Parts: sequence; structure tokens; C-alpha cells
Amino acid sequence: MQIIVRDNNVDQALRALKKKLQREGVYREMKLRRHYEKPSEKRARERAAAVRRARKMERKRMERDGIK
Repeated sequence: MQIIVRDNNVDQALRALKKKLQREGVYREMKLRRHYEKPSEKRARERAAAVRRARKMERKRMERDGIK
């Protein structure tokens, strides 16, 4: 990963770096890896996330189709 500092503007480069790290999910991964997570807990978390995603997609689809 590379961030270019232009015109000695470190603040702007730092903002760009933070945005890039967030987009790539580095912060989320750091948070998850802060403590050990049992494989069963990981599966449960991922399953719950999948359910949330599916519900959200279904809600969006129904809203788009005009079904309430």
C-alpha cells in the first residue's frame, strides 16, 4: 500500500491512508483479532451477518418492487 504526500501535506496523506485502510477492512480485522475467537463463535457471527445481509437485500428488493 502506498500513499503519496503531495506538497508536504501530511494531513491529507494521513486522511487518505485512513480511508484506504477502512475501505480494505483493516480496522475491522484488527478489532476482531484483538481477542481470540473460538471457531464456533466465528461461525455464529458470520451466520448472523449473512442473515442480516439477506434481510437487508430482501427489504431493498421489496422496496424497489413497491411491495410493502
